[in-house]
Amino acid sequence: MEGSESEAAFNSLNLNPQLFINDVLNVADDLVDDAFDHFHQQASTFLKTEGTDRAQDLSRGVDIIRKKVQSDLDKKLAVWEQYCLDYVFQVPEGFDPAKDDEPPVNASLCQNAFVDADLDAELDLLRNELTEVGKENAALNREIQSLEGQSASRDRCSALVNATLQQYDLNSYHEMFQEMVKTASELRMKVGKLQTEKTEETERLKIGWINNEHRDPSVMEIRRGFCNAKLEDLEAFIAHMKNM
Repeated sequence: MEGSESEAAFNSLNLNPQLFINDVLNVADDLVDDAFDHFHQQASTFLKTEGTDRAQDLSRGVDIIRKKVQSDLDKKLAVWEQYCLDYVFQVPEGFDPAKDDEPPVNASLCQNAFVDADLDAELDLLRNELTEVGKENAALNREIQSLEGQSASRDRCSALVNATLQQYDLNSYHEMFQEMVKTASELRMKVGKLQTEKTEETERLKIGWINNEHRDPSVMEIRRGFCNAKLEDLEAFIAHMKNM
């Protein structure tokens, strides 16, 4: 760039690109030095090497790492410096900063660029619409909360009704079962009573038949015992008992 039109253009503006690049390189070197000084201090504290033989080993190790990082950084910064000189700080051919053919910018035009009545009106309209939408949204939220409350109330009522009906059904089944037990007990009592009455009636008829003095005289021997009864009399007695 030295001796070129770009150098002349920057000199006319009292600018020096090389000084800018040198300042950037110096700042980068200072940052690297500060970073490794801090790294050395933290490593010494963490490893507790201060005042020991290992302090020199740590210093040599940090210096080796610093030289490696500094070497790589210098190579990249050299490429960056050349790129800036070849492209960033090059001006178009024939550029003359002393010429200023462009008309001055009207300040009112800049102001008008930021002031637009129609745009402000549209923004106000949008703000009003957003406000209305917010109000409608709040009203819908209140309505939804009210409906949710009503739904919860109906659910509680339904649960109470179902519980009541279930309890009623359980009571009905219990009462029906108790009634069946009572009916079965009464039926057993009646059947037992009928059996008792039938047994008593049968015994009464037997006793009456035995004590009947007008029946066949041959049967009278039964009252005296079966030991003296004849075979024909016993067969007649058995046949008579079967027919009863």
